[in-house]
Amino acid sequence: MATKPALTLLSDLTPPSLERAWLTAPHPTLPIVATCSSDKTVRVYSLTNFKLLSTITGGHKRSVRTAAWKPHVNGESVLATGSFDATVGVWRRWDSYGRAEGGSAGWGGNGANADGDNALASNGNAAENDEEDEEWRFAVLLDGHDSEVKSVSWSASGMLLATCARDKSIWIWEDLDDGDNNFETVAVMQEHGGDVKCVAWHPAEECLASGGYDDTIRVWREDLDDWGQVACIKAHGGTVWFLDWESVDNVPSTSSSTPDESADLVSQWREQRALSGPRLLSCSDDRTVRVWRRLPKENGAPGLNSSAATGIPSIIRPTGTDETWEEDAVLPHAHELAVYAVAWSRRSGLVASVGADGRIVLYEERLVNAPAPDADAMDTETTPKPSVKTEWSIIAVVDGAHGIYEINHAAWAKRADRGSTDGQEEEVLVTSADDGSVKVWTLQR
Repeated sequence: MATKPALTLLSDLTPPSLERAWLTAPHPTLPIVATCSSDKTVRVYSLTNFKLLSTITGGHKRSVRTAAWKPHVNGESVLATGSFDATVGVWRRWDSYGRAEGGSAGWGGNGANADGDNALASNGNAAENDEEDEEWRFAVLLDGHDSEVKSVSWSASGMLLATCARDKSIWIWEDLDDGDNNFETVAVMQEHGGDVKCVAWHPAEECLASGGYDDTIRVWREDLDDWGQVACIKAHGGTVWFLDWESVDNVPSTSSSTPDESADLVSQWREQRALSGPRLLSCSDDRTVRVWRRLPKENGAPGLNSSAATGIPSIIRPTGTDETWEEDAVLPHAHELAVYAVAWSRRSGLVASVGADGRIVLYEERLVNAPAPDADAMDTETTPKPSVKTEWSIIAVVDGAHGIYEINHAAWAKRADRGSTDGQEEEVLVTSADDGSVKVWTLQR
């Protein structure tokens, strides 16, 4: 009999912050993570030995709420941070030296500088420590928001940085990459009716999704050098706290009895998927986790939330730019309080959700054969339904994962032990909570 999957605690990241841990951002290539804290700092930890490597201080005057690593940077790590002081900081650190086994030696992978007491923004003297050859450099402060910055996100290319805030605005900045740390404001969008809680870039296109206090999810694209809203999804019954995109090459699990049947389902899935692209995952104060799918333009059929279906124009934009997004799934109910964060694994396709009830929930999606269409219903259907269906199920739950504390964020990360070969890294889930603790979990299947 197969054993039931279980999410087990691998380690806490030590030492923790003594104040609320808002979010933990895994590095795109190195086995390290950056954790944002209410104590105005960002802590960088090793996922090899779970110890503190660096503490980034001096850049922000209030809580650091959010952080994101810039992708596709060679020989250097670039981190954007957003704070309740209304500013966004960009930090840089060379990491091309001392690269060895697992790429973490230059980051004190053997526990060097684990006390983390050097104030990196002020370029503390660490010459005596060979492992800490270069310090973090505070490259630039992006000033434009009027109130607390809630989320930052780099585009897939790494050229654009999106930021959002309590001031109801979303800013898009372009990294001019001119060697002088210059950023240019590309757009300021103010369609949200309240505090914008999250921004998330599409994994392959310059398409941005945002969610907020007005209970909406909005999708943005550039058209003729001007950024504008192409969709507004009004389905959640409470604040949209967090968004995450499906990876470009994700394929759900199959439970078919024969390999041929499985291959056929996967083939149909890929075909269907090629038309609509990666789906979007959302979570809300309404305690639900939902998946959204863009309807292919070829259909020409309005979705539930389009202006054609509701009779209410969603936005004054050329009609050709509008997109229709439909609800692909509502995941099985598992939370008793607000769901603060969701994470869609790039590797396994598993989804994790966390929230105010202190619970971690893991969900798995499986491909199933769609039932044959009802002949009587076929004529009344305006939207062609997918030929392949999926079912979501809960595979693991951890109650009280951080004791009595709310969990603010979850993220999937790759963890490489010394001596492990490329591609063999273990995938872990990292959760951050109100008591300052950050925990690393592994799924036993």
